[in-house]
Amino acid sequence: MDITTWDEIKDEVYGKVGTEWRDQLDRDCESFKIGLLLRKAREDKALTQAQLGEIINKKREYISRVENDGSNLTLKTLYDIVEKGLGGKVKIELEF
Repeated sequence: MDITTWDEIKDEVYGKVGTEWRDQLDRDCESFKIGLLLRKAREDKALTQAQLGEIINKKREYISRVENDGSNLTLKTLYDIVEKGLGGKVKIELEF
């Protein structure tokens, strides 16, 4: 049985790491994961999008956009959502 890994599929379809299209895919995936993490944390706190938005002074629609596509999220807003709104801490890791 010949098994193809997800990384092999991405290499074939989107190009190797370091190519523009592949790097954009990886950024989009990370943004999507951030949105999912924020949604799960909000739901775990039993908050609605409107309630979280009230806490951090943002509209419900903005919270929805962040949860569905975290790509247009500023660091300040990320800190506000996580620390003020959800009572957590942000830890950022950079790779070079």
